[in-house]
Order: sequence, then C-alpha cells, then structure tokens
Amino acid sequence: MSRLIVISNRVSVTSANTGSQGGLAVALGAALREYRGLWFGWSGERTEEFTGHINLQRHGGVTTATVDLEDQDIEEYYNGYANRTLWPLFHYRIDLAEYDRSFDTGYKRVNRRFAETVAPLIEPDDLVWIHDYHHIPLGQELRDLGLNNRIGFFLHIPWPPTRLLVSLPHHEHLVRSLFAYDVVGFQTEEWLESFRHYIVKEMDGTLGDNDEVTVGGRTIRAIALPIGIDHEEFSRAAQSDQAQQTFRRMQRSADGRSMIIGVDRLDYSKGLEERFLGYERFLATYPEVCRNVFLLQIAPPSRGEVTSYQEIREKLEQLAGHINGRFADAHWVPIRYVNRGYPREELAGMYRAATIGLITPLRDGMNLVAKEYVAAQDPEDPGVLVLSRFAGAALQLDEALLVNPYSQEEIADALKTAVDMPLAERRRRWEKLSASVRQDDVVAWRKAFVGALEGVVANPQADGREVVEPLSD
Repeated sequence: MSRLIVISNRVSVTSANTGSQGGLAVALGAALREYRGLWFGWSGERTEEFTGHINLQRHGGVTTATVDLEDQDIEEYYNGYANRTLWPLFHYRIDLAEYDRSFDTGYKRVNRRFAETVAPLIEPDDLVWIHDYHHIPLGQELRDLGLNNRIGFFLHIPWPPTRLLVSLPHHEHLVRSLFAYDVVGFQTEEWLESFRHYIVKEMDGTLGDNDEVTVGGRTIRAIALPIGIDHEEFSRAAQSDQAQQTFRRMQRSADGRSMIIGVDRLDYSKGLEERFLGYERFLATYPEVCRNVFLLQIAPPSRGEVTSYQEIREKLEQLAGHINGRFADAHWVPIRYVNRGYPREELAGMYRAATIGLITPLRDGMNLVAKEYVAAQDPEDPGVLVLSRFAGAALQLDEALLVNPYSQEEIADALKTAVDMPLAERRRRWEKLSASVRQDDVVAWRKAFVGALEGVVANPQADGREVVEPLSD
C-alpha cells in the first residue's frame, strides 16, 4: 500500500475537543488517520529567514511536517495572491480582486520553496495529494524537480466562469500548471463544467472519455467529488457530555424561543451582511412570530490583515447594532452576534438546540457547516435547514429550504416557512438530508479521489505524453 502525502497551506489536525470551523482540516485529519502517510504545510508561524527547516510531529495518529515562512512570503503569497487575488476572483467577486506583480512573484516563490522542502520526504511509490488554491502550481514545481509520482490536486472552492477567470493576469499559465497533475478534483459538476469550458474555449483543449481533458499532448482526469464530513466522528461529538451540556445551556438561554443558528468564518463570501438584512426583513414582515425566535450568529474573524475583511467586520457590527436597536425590547434581543470560535463538541450541542440552521453563502465550494447541522439533529424533533442555492452542498441537500441569498424576501419567507413547518414534514426532510450526509461522507470522498489517483499511470512523464512547460517567472 502506497503512502499518502497530503500537502496544503496550513496543517491543523483537529479532534472532537480542539474545535475548528475549517472543513479541510477536519476532512484531511479523518482521512490520514485511516491512511498511512504525512501531512505537509505551513505552520502558521513566522521566521526572519526561510531555511527549509521541517518540524516533524505526530498528532492524533497523523504525522505532520511544517515549515515557517518569512513576513514577505506571508504578505505576498498568503495575504496577497491567495487571499486578495484568487479567493475573491474564484468566489465571483472580481470587484474585490487585487492584481499586483509582487503577489504573483511571492506565490510562485513559496510554491517553489514548498516543493524543494517536501520533495526529499516523498518516496517513489507515494501518492501525493495537493489541496486548494494556495498551491495550484505546486505539482508543476514537483515535476520540475524530477518527481514522477502520481500527483492529484483538489480545489475546495468554486472554479469561476471563463469570463471572470480571463480577468486574471497570466491566467493561462496558472491553468496550464494543472496539467502537471494526474487527477484534478472539484466539489461539484458546476465547477467542473466551468473548468472544462475554459479549457475548450481558451486553450483549444479537448474532452474525452473517462473524465479525460487534453491540452496539447497532456491528458489528465478532471472529476467532481463533493466532500463530506466525518459523520461517525461528528455524531459521537454530538452525543458527548460537553455537547449535551451545551444543548441544555442553550435551551435555558433560549427561554422558550426558537433559536436560528449561523456558523461561518467572517468572510464576505459567506453572505453575512445579506443574511442579516434578510433576517431584518423577516422581523419586519412577520411581527406576529418574530419575538418567538432569535438569531445566534457565530463568526470567528479571519485574515484580519486584509482590508476587505476588516470592512466586513465593521459592517456586520454596525448592522447587528442597528437591527437590535430597531427591534429589541427589555426581554428580547433579536441577534446574538459572536466573534469567536467554539470547539466542535460545543458547536454540535448548539446545532442540536437550534430550530433552524441558516446557511446562506453567496458562493461556496461546498459548505460543511450545513452538513454538520444536519448530522447534529435529534431524529425525533429535527430542525430545518435554510440553505443558499449557491453553496455546493445545495446540490446534495435539496430537501433543505433553498434560497437566493441576495433576496431579502426569500430569506424572510423561508424563515417563516421553517418556523411554521409541521413536525412530520421536518422529519421527512431531515431523513433524506441525513441519508445524503451519511452516505457521501469524508471516507467516501477520500476513497473516490485516492482510487482515481491510484488508477492512473504511475509515471506520467514517461508514458509518451507531452510534459507541460514550467510556469514562466
């Protein structure tokens, strides 16, 4: 059995009592606990000078290897190209995307450093699985160092339409680097279709059988595989003593009212401003029921060094204050807005106590919070999931109340429908949602992707196909 080498921007192995809203960390931690291997990435720490020193540790059955980055690396590669250029563009926010030559330079430099550092740790028979938009060109960098391993790449965020992607300077170089991989995975058929469209229209590529995509003489497999949660682990977390205590505490705090819950990283792609406005419309439109509910919005801050994230935090604080000032009375506050994260067991208890899960991103590769909410529910008295139709999860969780997050009226009406929904319908919808979450879990996702990677020719540079040219400097 080959080892599995996972490479991602950050290494963060989570367990039931460490807590994280990061779906990637949860999914990969679960996968690597079942699959012998190594997880390599950035430690999150800074160093005055990059040396390539590797810190090897073992956490929860997973061996990790991390490196520290220089301030310039973090500013140009992480805060810059990854989060000021690619993230907004790939989430359809071309108005927020920033293009700076230094960002591009730093992105290439860090990916080259990652390749040079991890390459000595990779054995000839290892499967290499690279994750997300931070490391699109990393496979090419490894090929340039002579690695002939089977290498796969999975994109956890949306792939944008061609008309948006072409606004990225040197977009073709970035996309061409994906042809250094053997298998490229996307969360949904929609993102896969956008990728195929770009390949055909912008690169004169061709589509073949068995998910094959060819540009020039290089053929890869491009597939859609929706990621799931570790359903078994999360179910255990929901039954833990801490979860049960949190559940009872939230019920007492609710004081007979129904709780609506939202849990999102503080990010403009999550539609939090639009969610608050939709909730405000609900309060104004349905005064006969509004004082029977309250919204608990948990939004841990992230990427505080990026201006657009500072701005969204200020907007939400102002909006929450405005709504509470307009509707609250001495005995009821409509929004509880919390800027901190919680351990997974506590979150599971909060989900279970919530009558409604309100998950309304403007654009999301998948959204595992929606699946966690479903997994945490009481089968005898389940809550109702209100979900954005623009989340990747909406394609699987079609028994949720699907809404357009840009429409305040749709959010307000869906909340009213959820509040009034009879128990029989709540059970019927939840049973189908639960079956989907249980079936398409992280184990199925991992097996499908690794199986696809194991099925390709072991030495892609020696099978007569054209090798993609390195990215230009």
